[in-house]
Amino acid sequence: MGMPLQAPMEISFDYTRSLGPVLGPFMTALAERRILGSRGSDGRVHAPAIEYDPVTFEPLTELVEVASTGTVLSWSWMPDPFDGQPLDRPFAWALILLDGADTPMLHAVDAGSPENISTGMRVQARWAAARTGSIRDIECFAEPGEPDEPGERVEPVTMVTTPIRLRYQHSASPQESAYLRALAEGRLVAQRCPACTKVYLPPRGACPTCGVPTEEEVELTGTATVTTFCIVNVPFPGQRTKPPYVYASIVVDGTDIPMLHLILGCPADEVRMGMRVEAVWKPQEQWGMSPENIDHFRPADEPDAPFESYAHHL
Repeated sequence: MGMPLQAPMEISFDYTRSLGPVLGPFMTALAERRILGSRGSDGRVHAPAIEYDPVTFEPLTELVEVASTGTVLSWSWMPDPFDGQPLDRPFAWALILLDGADTPMLHAVDAGSPENISTGMRVQARWAAARTGSIRDIECFAEPGEPDEPGERVEPVTMVTTPIRLRYQHSASPQESAYLRALAEGRLVAQRCPACTKVYLPPRGACPTCGVPTEEEVELTGTATVTTFCIVNVPFPGQRTKPPYVYASIVVDGTDIPMLHLILGCPADEVRMGMRVEAVWKPQEQWGMSPENIDHFRPADEPDAPFESYAHHL
């Protein structure tokens, strides 16, 4: 099968949420260079503001302004910052007890070197030049300087968008590597379990039913049957196909497990259970070692499959 393949992978999306009566004012205050906490039933001020009392679990409504200065309670040095972290140079993550608060907040301290930070150190918020109503409006904390002047009042912040990203190095199994190499040659291959004889696409290193390695390679034609499907009508950021379009669960001929793929080549309302479809490959110059070599599936010029032939895949 050759050496297993490796490739960097990234999963990312923007998480958008409404803020409500506590976090909305908290984010609005950050845009104005102010920090709010919320007072709990036991009198403690929690900063950043929290929505529910940790003692009674009741909603918290009393907001209290705290200072932008505070004391480092504990810290950990970050010698090699990752992309997206508050600073692009070495810094400390610290728990900081703001003046007027009773619980600490976690944030970055721009100390230059670990010799310049210590428990008990006094720090002050350094505000971002452009503020939008986000925790990142506090760029970091640093040694105290001139007292803060509140910024101009802004419109209430009611929504926040947080980018979520995960980067990792994926090591493909020998079976998956063979599958990817075949895709680069314009072929579709699966693996058969030697015990139950089920054929898996994409291949799996071991049969999930029998727990034995899958070693027999099975070459497929790329025709398939639609089992169930979903018509996508709602646009969203990053969408590659204009709605309406169909994502369907399909069973490729010769396999025993459905896979999800895009169905094009006909109006969305004509896609149906049992519909026969065939793979449409991208132009060869765009092929790589990727399932994206198959751009989509389209209707095949064949009668629909009988329900009994795919009922056990629903």
